[in-house]
Amino acid sequence: MYVNWRKTLTESLHKAYFQGRVYYTLNVLREDIDNPDQRISQDVERLCKQMSAMASRLIVSPFTLTYYTYHCFYSTGWMGPVSIFAFFVVGTVANKILMGPVVSTLCEQEKLEGDFRFKHMQIRVNAESAAFYRAGIVEHMRTDRRLQTLLKTQQSLINNQLWLSLGVNTFDFMGGFLSYIIIAIPIFAGLYDGLTPGELSALISRNAFVCIYLINCFTQLLDLCTTLSDVAGYTHRIGELKEVMDDVLREQCDYDPASGESYDFDSDFNIHGGPVDTAFIVDHLSYKSPYSDQRLVEDLSLTVSEGMHLLVVGNTGTGKTSLLRVLNRLWEAEQGFVQMTTCFGPRGTLFLPQKPYLTDGTLREQVIYPLKDIYPASGSVDDDRIMKFLELAGVSSLVKRTGGLDKVVDWNWYDVLSPGEMQRLCFARLFYLQPKYAVLDEATSALTEEAEAKLYRTCKQLGMTLVSVGHRTSLEKHHDLQLKLCGDGAWELKRIKVNPTETAM
Repeated sequence: MYVNWRKTLTESLHKAYFQGRVYYTLNVLREDIDNPDQRISQDVERLCKQMSAMASRLIVSPFTLTYYTYHCFYSTGWMGPVSIFAFFVVGTVANKILMGPVVSTLCEQEKLEGDFRFKHMQIRVNAESAAFYRAGIVEHMRTDRRLQTLLKTQQSLINNQLWLSLGVNTFDFMGGFLSYIIIAIPIFAGLYDGLTPGELSALISRNAFVCIYLINCFTQLLDLCTTLSDVAGYTHRIGELKEVMDDVLREQCDYDPASGESYDFDSDFNIHGGPVDTAFIVDHLSYKSPYSDQRLVEDLSLTVSEGMHLLVVGNTGTGKTSLLRVLNRLWEAEQGFVQMTTCFGPRGTLFLPQKPYLTDGTLREQVIYPLKDIYPASGSVDDDRIMKFLELAGVSSLVKRTGGLDKVVDWNWYDVLSPGEMQRLCFARLFYLQPKYAVLDEATSALTEEAEAKLYRTCKQLGMTLVSVGHRTSLEKHHDLQLKLCGDGAWELKRIKVNPTETAM
């Protein structure tokens, strides 16, 4: 039950989490849901384990309660079962009151657990950068600060659980007294005055057994209150995540039928079923950061057409990368609209983010990402293509380092590759996918101008139309138009005059 429940619940959450851009919205834009990764992995696991531990009692209890209620009524009359049921109701209400603080504190404790784990993950991912800063003392202090906050909340949780445990144990002990009170009332009332001492002793023994066992059935259910408080806490966190994901999906499902959100990367066809010569149509667009009220760009209108290479420049903070987020529909426009007339992926539009993303898996899986590893089928033709594009990107040596295209490596790609190698590998991925439009955000910042020029020439030879964000003046010779973001909403669009000698080079 535990394995099946965890499988079903986790797969259901994954289906919603990875649909559209829900995972991006939860991790970047929404602040009302903490640690969605922890809720899906750790909270689901604990919930299913606690529920499976409760299942046996909950399944058996109705049968045992029915059986011993009948025998109790037969032995003691209506007073016995009614007294025991009333005792159970009182115990349930009391423990329900004591459970309230436990559930709320457990939710807070799990949030802090996730924050503490995230801090250690942050240090793990950025260990080299922190080491260059000699930041061990500072990180030690900040990590301990999170630990102290977590331990303080855990102490409060333990205190609340103590009162709940005292309540549960009190009713366990009181149940023993109740069984003898139920038997004593009819005896002292004179119902059994005609029995001999031996018959009375046998009656007391028989009735005591029935009453005690019935009370024990109820106390076993009351004992579940401690486990039930944990189940309630985990259910609240998982349910809250599911509700927010459903809200995000409802917000994102309708806003642009041409955005390619439902595009399957296994398909090579345009969503409109025919050729197009335009990637983006931007009409009177104004946008700002979700974290600020200041507009980055106002009333921007432009069209990105096939064969017209666009360079976006501007000082830091003027909204260059933000423009790509709006084009990719990661951020909502404040005014105006953006229409994407091509699909995402091969033969369509592909974005290369500023920070290279390397997935886990083999070298082949790195190159064909985000295609599924079952497509295209591996073979000599596909191997030749991959080798060709790795060589064009200048990272053919990775085949030897990894032991082959399909050799599973046990190291982290970010730890092994230099920033330049990661950018080159992303270009090999771009060459392999060969989209009609490539949107590049500082994609050559770790490379020399000579390497940059070679990669850009290869992109054009493969038929790509480029939209680039960058600071280098060397990028101008690879583009036809320049969009300069000036800050405070201002912008300039002009044609780039390329030196013929530079073009020839």
